[in-house]
Amino acid sequence: MRSLRKGLSLGSVLTGIAALGALLVAAPAAHAADTPLRDLAAAKGKVIGTAVTGSKLTGTYGDIAGAQFSSLTPGNAMKWETVEPTRGTYNWAEADQIVAFAQAHNQQVRGHTLVWHSQNPSWLTNGTWTSAQLGSLLQDHITTEVTRYKGKLAAWDVVNEPFNEDGTYRSTLWYNGLGSDYIAQALTWAHAADPSAKLYINDYNVEGVNAKSTALYNLVKSLKERGVPIDGVGLQAHLILGQVPSTLQQNIQRFADLGVDVAITELDIRMQVPSDSTKLTRQAADYKAVFDACVAVSRCYGVTVWGFTDSDSWIPDVFSGYGAATPYDENYAPKPAYYAIASSLGGTSTPPPTGACTAAYSVQSQWNTGFTGQVRIACSGAALSSWKVNWTYGAGQRITQAWNADCTQSGAAVTCANASYNGTVPNGGSVTFGFNASWSGSNPVPTVTLG
Repeated sequence: MRSLRKGLSLGSVLTGIAALGALLVAAPAAHAADTPLRDLAAAKGKVIGTAVTGSKLTGTYGDIAGAQFSSLTPGNAMKWETVEPTRGTYNWAEADQIVAFAQAHNQQVRGHTLVWHSQNPSWLTNGTWTSAQLGSLLQDHITTEVTRYKGKLAAWDVVNEPFNEDGTYRSTLWYNGLGSDYIAQALTWAHAADPSAKLYINDYNVEGVNAKSTALYNLVKSLKERGVPIDGVGLQAHLILGQVPSTLQQNIQRFADLGVDVAITELDIRMQVPSDSTKLTRQAADYKAVFDACVAVSRCYGVTVWGFTDSDSWIPDVFSGYGAATPYDENYAPKPAYYAIASSLGGTSTPPPTGACTAAYSVQSQWNTGFTGQVRIACSGAALSSWKVNWTYGAGQRITQAWNADCTQSGAAVTCANASYNGTVPNGGSVTFGFNASWSGSNPVPTVTLG
């Protein structure tokens, strides 16, 4: 691109265009022609779910969560530290919000989680309890929470992560205080509070056949033999790119042969960032492999992704250098993984064409210390329900005012996102936003990227 200096005429040299590939954004209006994932899953006799954050269930996030998924799992809203932060004082606000949203969208809710070694309130973990007191606290917590949502939840992850990697029991408040039978007790108490809810034991690194999954298998077999109410096992499936266990389907089948359901409960597939087309293609294949394994086993109840958008994923905060783990990117655009899931479920959804949406930067007028700029976002062959554009100035320009977009500038880097009223760009349509900025000496046109 040419730079424009003082005294030069304005014209087409002022326009910089950055073509973007495959930016169909995943709100219902954006790919309305595609069959929703929840309908594809239902046709296969499966449930497809997502973990959600209650406060985000509005706008595009809420639209996608409601339209694409048949089950919701509260990411944190039903954990002990959230619902009973101080002893005897309960906070059901976010949990109630998620349940109400699910009811309004004809969705199931998967309760998560009643008994865990993590995310417990300090009053509980720092207390000094006898075994009898600890058992009473656990029974009271389970009974209170399950009873509150009796008849409203399809399933509960009753006990979460009870095993070490070698198949021994994890040393926790519950195991140390109550022994291994805390698991049977928890299941029994949960069943008494809501006999209609399906009760699961949930763990990670148990997706393939290994020491940990075999310990879980032996526990479930023992519980079944004892008549303890246990309906299923949850395989979390927090996986790494290229590492889907080759024995996944075999493992699902052996649990099913015990007479219990199996659910993939927390699927995400992380990669080293930044992502690229090669990694995204491999991720899509990995997602398809997981869904294919579930589809192949009749007692595999369904698959829940642990957050459907990269903007709501826990991975970057926990695994340094990793991210991009979900089926939608941070701007709610479906990634290749989304289309792979649809394909596994029998859909025919295909990605939008490359270069379907573009962003064009132009200078509308210029004077000795400032200028007015405009960015036009246009789509042909796709649509957007939200957008964000980025560019980096090369000569110290500074934005002083913007309209029809929310713009921020840090150093030379500028990011502008849609306003609340103009996020939608229909197929064949466009939107524009403008800004005033200062310049000195030269005003080169930056390269703009969308997304």
